[in-house]
Parts: sequence; structure tokens; C-alpha cells
Amino acid sequence: MPKRVLRGTVVSDKGDKTIVVRVERQVMHPLYKKYIRRSKRYAAHDPENQFKVGDAVRIEECRPLSRTKRWLVLTGAEEAPAATAE
Repeated sequence: MPKRVLRGTVVSDKGDKTIVVRVERQVMHPLYKKYIRRSKRYAAHDPENQFKVGDAVRIEECRPLSRTKRWLVLTGAEEAPAATAE
């Protein structure tokens, strides 16, 4: 089974070798049929501490690295972060 890859924006880099990435997606409201934005935060492993707040990054699912960290930073995304899984 392939690993999930998501794109998002770094919102925190305070932890050592850890960043927090906000991934946004759009869902249709069941009653009003308008698209609304939903976001979720993921803790991701950044071994070289190279990403800073505001950077667009791609993260990939991996084995549990700590209690909350289950994602690994692949690379910085060149374009603006999209709200979809690849």
C-alpha cells in the first residue's frame, strides 16, 4: 500500500528536528453546497532543521517516530501548497 503524501505550510519550527505543518483541504458544505476550508496540523520529522515558518513542504507518512510524529518531510514544495493528497 503506498504511503500518503501531503502538501502544506510550516506553522511552527520550535522543536528540535520537528516542524508542524498545516494541510488545508476544501470540502463542500452538506446543506449550503459551498466549499469551505478545513485544515489539520501534522508533526513532521525534519532531521536537518532546514525548514522555517512559512515554507511550503511535502510530507510523507512513515513509522511512528515519537508520540505525535508520524510524518517525514520529503522536500520543499516549489509552488503554493495545495489542499489535496497526492
